[in-house]
Amino acid sequence: MRNVKFFGNIPATKSRYGSHYGEKIFEVGRERYREWVPWRSKLSAMIVKGYEVEFSGNEKILYLGAASGTTLSHLADIVDEGMIYAVEYSAKPFKKLLELARNRENIIPILADASKPQEYSGVVEKVDLIYQDLSQRNQVEILEINSKFFLKRRGRMLMMVKAKSIDSTVEPREVFSLVLKEVSEAFEILATGDLEPYHRDHIFVSGVRK
Repeated sequence: MRNVKFFGNIPATKSRYGSHYGEKIFEVGRERYREWVPWRSKLSAMIVKGYEVEFSGNEKILYLGAASGTTLSHLADIVDEGMIYAVEYSAKPFKKLLELARNRENIIPILADASKPQEYSGVVEKVDLIYQDLSQRNQVEILEINSKFFLKRRGRMLMMVKAKSIDSTVEPREVFSLVLKEVSEAFEILATGDLEPYHRDHIFVSGVRK
């Protein structure tokens, strides 16, 4: 993946910046890399498990559920010539996200409810990719409505799904099966897989808008 290098079994992103959340910094000649721990980032877990995610570096991305910016900070390293619209609803992690955005020209922080894209439709342009990591029951619905507002034709999506956030009373594999069925109505699913042992009862789903 672009701007990603492995140090042992752990990936790191090439960066002009220092630590955001206490991660290690590796110096290779004149280049700096930020440790990307898979237990703290589902996207890192995907990469460690061998799943391919291609980026050209100039993508426009809508990130739903950016939290305090752990994964976001590494994604911003990768698409260093692009732009990321980072949506977060909770005020506490958003403070940390704001700190990150002050130093990163390619991050636009948005304090908003991801289920109400009309609230930030005046800020976000058409995007190449929607990255979604939300702990909500209506994850698929949120993805679909944001796609209608912002995702380009044949644009991509990458969604992280936590079974217990959708229905804690049902076996995870049943939840995942239902999610994949719902997602396939609007997207051509390209890949899916679990994130064990880094994130229990989680899968990722990547796809292209039909």
